[in-house]
Amino acid sequence: MISLSPNLQARLSTPLKIGTFAVKSRVLQSPLSGVTDLVFRRLVRRYAPDSMMYTEMVNATGLHYVKQLPQIMEVDPGERPISIQLFDCRPDFLAEAAIKAVEEGADTVDINMGCPVNKITKNGGGSSLLRQPEVAEAIVREVVKAVNVPVTVKTRIGWSDKEITILEFAKRMEDAGAQMITVHGRTRAQGYTGSAKWEWIGKVKEVLSIPVIGNGDIFSVEAAVRCLEETGADGVMCSRGTLGYPFLVGEVDYFLKTGKLKEPPTAIERLECAKDHLQALWEYKGERGIRQARKHMTWYAKGFPNASELRGQLSVIESLDQGLEVINKAIDYLQTLGDVANWQLTEKDFQLVAI
Repeated sequence: MISLSPNLQARLSTPLKIGTFAVKSRVLQSPLSGVTDLVFRRLVRRYAPDSMMYTEMVNATGLHYVKQLPQIMEVDPGERPISIQLFDCRPDFLAEAAIKAVEEGADTVDINMGCPVNKITKNGGGSSLLRQPEVAEAIVREVVKAVNVPVTVKTRIGWSDKEITILEFAKRMEDAGAQMITVHGRTRAQGYTGSAKWEWIGKVKEVLSIPVIGNGDIFSVEAAVRCLEETGADGVMCSRGTLGYPFLVGEVDYFLKTGKLKEPPTAIERLECAKDHLQALWEYKGERGIRQARKHMTWYAKGFPNASELRGQLSVIESLDQGLEVINKAIDYLQTLGDVANWQLTEKDFQLVAI
């Protein structure tokens, strides 16, 4: 039985204050490259109306030279609270991009200092900034000077197990003007393997006065509560746990506010959500949306009979009609089996996804 300790319940009962900006939820949807577009954010928002959403990462250098706002920076006026995440290693380019982000409607500007992907780190962005704390500090100072909204940082605990530098790094980010820091409890070398080292999130919380958000291995309400209890963090950020399951942020938020568990969606309800996702991607992006939808659709297909076969079919869909037909056939099959409420997702099901 999951329960909140009195201390945790009292601490999390107030809005999350990010500088002067208040958020009525302690559960955030992580920025995910190729995932957290406008369509995905709207789905998460359906179940978590108060939570902070993040755009996909925006390349500040690309924005500088293209001189044209990418679609991933598009923000719906009705989707607040919203943060636009930027990445780069050039303080002036990031400051310029931050100004554009605020013009687009960003309530906060987040700087990515944790992405482990080679194409990002080899150019000095993402988690490579953990090895360049003076550059990271300069970035935060420049962006803070450029905009009138809170500036936040998302990072990891270090480059490798031999280079866990998060305590000094996080303090430098706070001193430079960051108003919140999200700590993914893995090193860059880990990528998304192994277990998140939540103990380091707790250590960061002990040395900072700004809010600290815990990230990594938040696949369930139970995991979120454990992370908060063990670390003393001011909130949690859900990442891979929302892939094919946009209900998670809302489930965690509901529990933190009420102490009660929401009834999880059935397999059929999850597939109905997949249809909504597919339809919206088609309407928003056309054929490109269908190609992007393939990975999303396969993520929804887990935790029920014949899910593996369905993933194979969804991974090669070529049109909206084909995708809807495949999903509808799966729903019809599940309805013939009955007992759908007993097909609950497990931690192993969430490990099927990767980005």
